[in-house]
Amino acid sequence: MNDQPAGAGSIGRAGVGARPVRTDADITASTAVRYALVPAPRLSLDAVARRSGLHPDLIRRFVALGLVDAERDAAGHLVFDPTAPAVLARIQRLRSGLCLNYASIGLVLDLLDRISLLEAALRGRGTRSETPPWT
Repeated sequence: MNDQPAGAGSIGRAGVGARPVRTDADITASTAVRYALVPAPRLSLDAVARRSGLHPDLIRRFVALGLVDAERDAAGHLVFDPTAPAVLARIQRLRSGLCLNYASIGLVLDLLDRISLLEAALRGRGTRSETPPWT
């Protein structure tokens, strides 16, 4: 007869309270999920407005247009990544320097982000072709 309760076979050799033995499949599955050790700092709407020098209503408009990413906290207030003031400065430079409307600024920002991703991928490959990229 087996004196162990049902399900005790998965506890391991050390007995009650020991950690279960993990298989390679368990390890592979657990490495796919990563948790932040420190919560990412978030900026309030007022903090972003102070740092960027813009009115909070204008920042709300940029969020509504999709030019700046923001989330809502538990109280329903807008919270931003720490990079939001730099994104807002970039938007202001495009608006004043190129006289673009906000719809075209969204397109230009998307294209600039795509270009930076492609350049990073080229740097990561570390290879250069013999022919110029435009031919």
